[in-house]
Amino acid sequence: MGDDERDGLLADAVGLREQGRQEEARDRLVELATRYPDDAEVAYQTAWAHDVLGLEAEAVPFYERALKAPGPGPGSGLSPEDRRGALLGLGSTLRVLGRYEEAVATLRGAAEEFPDNGALRTFLAMALFNTGEHHESARLLLNLVAATSDDPSVRHYRRAIEYYARDLDETV
Repeated sequence: MGDDERDGLLADAVGLREQGRQEEARDRLVELATRYPDDAEVAYQTAWAHDVLGLEAEAVPFYERALKAPGPGPGSGLSPEDRRGALLGLGSTLRVLGRYEEAVATLRGAAEEFPDNGALRTFLAMALFNTGEHHESARLLLNLVAATSDDPSVRHYRRAIEYYARDLDETV
């Protein structure tokens, strides 16, 4: 199968998922992943197809395969946007599966790699909460709210929120 055929089949499968035909999309993507075991984009889309069906345990190996594939380019490696999505997907999926420490490690690394992505920090905060790191979880969320909120009252208190987020136990 040539690159053009692979690209067409992948686009068709993604289109099925986007149309709400998740089972059919998953079947096609699993077949493509078998044909292209080292293709990061196919692995990422296959992971995503499992995730939307609530098949998180089955999604994990595909996320891992996508993230381990060699460098960028068609058929190998992920674009930065897809890499971010795969890291978020893997971290979130690990958290849902109760693999909290792995989720924190994945999401912490992803948040360092993509520091401007609020979704990664939000999912990291959830995983930190699950590991009992409540202060770090709240700190992340408070800083995210302070930095991104359009609420005028939050914006008015932004500096105070950021200050107290550094040490939630501080008293005078």
